[in-house]
Amino acid sequence: QVQLVESGGGLVQPGGSLRLSCTVSGSTLENFVIAWFRQAPGKGRERLSCYWNSDDSSRLYTDSVKGRFTSSRDYNKNMVYLEMKSLKPEDTAVYYCAAERECYGLADQYDYWGQGTQVTVSS
Repeated sequence: QVQLVESGGGLVQPGGSLRLSCTVSGSTLENFVIAWFRQAPGKGRERLSCYWNSDDSSRLYTDSVKGRFTSSRDYNKNMVYLEMKSLKPEDTAVYYCAAERECYGLADQYDYWGQGTQVTVSS
């Protein structure tokens, strides 16, 4: 059973930065692609990025976060990070990490989810 736990959310002012962590247990990261999603109030879950452990690469899928968000891994801690900078009020959402064998575009294609962490960008 794969378990994911996000952490690192909080309240930040516009222009600020946060680093979200996704800790994976029950399996090694090498077996999965880790995707980051977010869900703003009243909206569906939006895929932001995928991280491939097989070649230590990542890709952003949402135009609004390109150039501001990056995904990386801590090899020693079985963790994947989402580094967010130049945050905007429209980035306010619950952020989730998800795991699957491939990088899928839709939330319902993922079997494994964390509980989510709230990010609020406000002055």
